[in-house]
Amino acid sequence: MKTKILFVCIHNSARSQMAEAFVNRYCGENFQADSAGLEPGKLNPIVIEAMAEDGIDISRHATKSVQDILRAGQTYDYVITVCDEASAERCPIFPGGGQRLHWGFPDPSQFAGIHAERLEETRNVRNAIAAKVATWCEELSGVCNAAY
Repeated sequence: MKTKILFVCIHNSARSQMAEAFVNRYCGENFQADSAGLEPGKLNPIVIEAMAEDGIDISRHATKSVQDILRAGQTYDYVITVCDEASAERCPIFPGGGQRLHWGFPDPSQFAGIHAERLEETRNVRNAIAAKVATWCEELSGVCNAAY
């Protein structure tokens, strides 16, 4: 049986989506990741672009609500919040079982500048999430299929 992980942030439009995708790519044989947000928004197109550069297509992912997951009775072994420290007070709490962890990453929706600048900052967040997921998967299971 796979270890179930839920990544949670405010809008489920960037960081939690990236973390979900990297867990399922790097260590999907041992883990199953989902993601959700307190106020689901629209998937960030720059995040879609940055993930595609890394060979992961999340363009068909839908944003999901923490409330919908609760209503469905889903349970998780780990619940990991990925809000940045500036938004920590709004970062959702997911009731129920499961070990809680916090991995703070900057919010790509807050990046300013021209497209190229926002994409570069999003790549940095993507790479930080990928590295964190790879390290964490290897620590927990000894298996990680990451290129990092």
